[in-house]
Amino acid sequence: MSGGFTAGGVAHAPSRTVRTVILGLVGLIFAVPIVAMIEFTLRAGLVGGYNVDRWVALFQSGFTGVYRPVLVALGNSVALAIGTVVIVLLLLVPTMLLVHIRFPRLRRGLEFICILPITIPAIVLVVGLAPVYAIVARLLGSGVWTLAFAYGITVLPFAYRAIQSNLDGVDVKTLTEAARTLGAGWGSILVRVLVPNLRRGILAGAFIAVAVVLGEFTIASLLNRVNLQTALVVVSKVDPYTAVILSLLALAFAFLLLLVIGRLGAPRTRTSRRRTTVKGPA
Repeated sequence: MSGGFTAGGVAHAPSRTVRTVILGLVGLIFAVPIVAMIEFTLRAGLVGGYNVDRWVALFQSGFTGVYRPVLVALGNSVALAIGTVVIVLLLLVPTMLLVHIRFPRLRRGLEFICILPITIPAIVLVVGLAPVYAIVARLLGSGVWTLAFAYGITVLPFAYRAIQSNLDGVDVKTLTEAARTLGAGWGSILVRVLVPNLRRGILAGAFIAVAVVLGEFTIASLLNRVNLQTALVVVSKVDPYTAVILSLLALAFAFLLLLVIGRLGAPRTRTSRRRTTVKGPA
């Protein structure tokens, strides 16, 4: 009876055909705007037809002149993405583990605080952050890196849900008690026991944080900071075709960056599978 409802060892899992159709539809939704952007950049203008002259001219110029600030802005966005991921994970992961292990009654309060930023529009959030950033500018300067604090607030709900879903599937208390029984300290438990078991949730939170930071425009624009999206808007006023080309390159860079982050967990998984294979026949 249960065999008809089981696919790949997971109960009630959809068949391979259904999964293929779903992935195909999702891929089509993402592919249509990207293909349209590529087609737009290849248009030859009033003469009709298509060519790659704009792509060639952009790469031959070496991103100099009016396009050079885009490279600077891309570096700013990458630095902001790294800083945001570090700030959010260093603050959120230990706090969530502490609440989960020692103060379970505070979980609802922590969840409410972490989910709250998603209900506040970005422009309203900037109104509240503007006085704060006036003080930050006097104390720490007005560098673009200070946006990492604001971005940490915006990605907090997404990172929280990603980590919490992984945390609910791990018996953290049993792992902690077993490690403490063996004489491990809290630092060793956090780094060597709990974080490896939460790797999937942490990487998912990092994925979302990077994607949000690379695509954020409102906060940077209203706080007069330069990131990738604000630089693309400036370029689009001069040459819309080149702005779309740069947007495509930014999408490709973001995809590669997320791919690199995702591969960070692959070596240990493969190692564990090899160990299981070796131990199985024995």
